[in-house]
Amino acid sequence: MRATGHSTAGIGIALGLALLAGAAAAQTAPTRDDIVGKLNHFEEAPEVDLPALKQQVMERAKARIKNDPGPVNRPPIAPDLAKLPAFNAQIQFDADTPIIQPESYQTVGRIADALVHASLLPYTFLIVGHVESNQKTREANAILSQRRADAIRDVLVNTFKISTKRLQPIGLGEEQFLDRAKPTSAVNGQLQILTFAKVPEEAPAHPAAAPAPAAKKPAKKR
Repeated sequence: MRATGHSTAGIGIALGLALLAGAAAAQTAPTRDDIVGKLNHFEEAPEVDLPALKQQVMERAKARIKNDPGPVNRPPIAPDLAKLPAFNAQIQFDADTPIIQPESYQTVGRIADALVHASLLPYTFLIVGHVESNQKTREANAILSQRRADAIRDVLVNTFKISTKRLQPIGLGEEQFLDRAKPTSAVNGQLQILTFAKVPEEAPAHPAAAPAPAAKKPAKKR
């Protein structure tokens, strides 16, 4: 009987610890309303050509500039993006890969919940990947940041059924630090969701033309 009592107590303690751990994990994830509050202050779409920006990121990351000012003084490649409503998400990935770690699944789910909130349904969003300055080349980090942005887009579309028309992934690598004063800070590895533009209104479908009335056959003479 004593052994059973100790066993029961041990199970109770283990269950309590598991619940506490779950509560702690839940506290670290943002709420849907937190995310909506960050993203629903859209005013005006920036004049940003996304395909051209992707090309500029790769070209600048590959360039071997003798007079490069260094990470601290490197100018942001798309400063207009900083004017958009933004939610910065701490998404954990496996090292040097776009594989999302399980502890970040809840955050991605909360992002999905926010994007289908009534106040955000009229908008499209950028998924912006960043990487902190490290021992890797800027080109490798630009590629990795794009792959991570793509991975988040794919989960939102395939798992949470967010319309692909509302999401645009782009990786900025080291070309636009979130904290330029501390380029090696983990803050610069955060992923951003930016409210980018209004969803284009679809042209109303033209109603099908009514079929022409059949011509009446002349009455037969009797």
